[in-house]
Amino acid sequence: MSTDPGIPAPTLKSRIHGCLLGGALGDALGYAVESDSIAEIRERFGAQGLTGLGDLSGPRHFSDDTQLTLYTVDGLVEALEWANEGVGADVNACLWLAYLRWLATQGEDAGPSAPVPQPRWIDGNEVLRQRRHPDKDCISGLATGEMGTSIRPVNPGAKGPGTVMRSAPFGLIPHITPDAVYKLSADAAALTHGHPAAHQSAGIFSLLIHRLVSGEALRDAAAAVAAHAGTLPEAAPELPERLQAAIRLAETPTVAPEELVQALGEGWLAEEALAVALYAVLATVPAGAADAQPDKHFRDALAVAVNHSGGSDTPGSLAGNILGALYGEDCLPAEWVEVLEAPEVIRGMADQLVKVTTGEG
Repeated sequence: MSTDPGIPAPTLKSRIHGCLLGGALGDALGYAVESDSIAEIRERFGAQGLTGLGDLSGPRHFSDDTQLTLYTVDGLVEALEWANEGVGADVNACLWLAYLRWLATQGEDAGPSAPVPQPRWIDGNEVLRQRRHPDKDCISGLATGEMGTSIRPVNPGAKGPGTVMRSAPFGLIPHITPDAVYKLSADAAALTHGHPAAHQSAGIFSLLIHRLVSGEALRDAAAAVAAHAGTLPEAAPELPERLQAAIRLAETPTVAPEELVQALGEGWLAEEALAVALYAVLATVPAGAADAQPDKHFRDALAVAVNHSGGSDTPGSLAGNILGALYGEDCLPAEWVEVLEAPEVIRGMADQLVKVTTGEG
């Protein structure tokens, strides 16, 4: 397998940094217009909408999407640290403890039945203690103090984007099977959300990241995971339907933001957010090798992902994750990274994941 034509294969370290930083950039862009209608976005930024972090005045904050993604990294790093010492750790328990520490940063209490996790490096970063409109189902699911599972779910009907938005890191772990990637991601989603579409959207998104990190071309990887979504046991039909619709829509001429949300949804549900992000990255693929400019693809895709009515931060975050995993850091606009909130925290967590998976310092 190879990356898209004309693009040299990035290192795993570059893909990890690219995926996490790219997600934060897309999150920050979308968070600025999180609940705005497309009419409101155009009124603020002109007919073209919001096209870059430079269009914004004041701080470029990321949301709970990036906070929880980094806490996912931390839970995985802890489990891998134990494994590297020869101790078998329950990965989902490590993730639950990480998410409980995030819950505490939001000023919420998991109650007396929940364990009290030991603090780790990530907890000392003030930017991750800011309350950024946290996903209500993540909060309520963790606040039960119960470790939810797919068999005994908390929030049985919850299918919001709080699962898929935090799941890119599962696809960044090398040397594990696709089945393991999917299971780790779907099991972690069940810690807070009970609806099958929420688990399956998270697992399929992680599989997409895994395929890209393994060197598969974007269109091939997208087609493969969309097909796989329809073969899952007890598959939630809305997920493969949305993904196939996104792929079909990306093959048509330019689609207006109004048509985008009519076809794929506004991004308030897990499968909708993933479908909008997938459409955004596929609809803006360069025409050929001679046109391959990773940073332009990133800018174009992120503009599509966030300029619509509905939830913009999660589609933006997912699109950034996807392109960062595909291209590595080469796709990240330098002037965006310069104004991004707390890039050193994101790089710090990326470096921890690189070290525990590859041994690189």
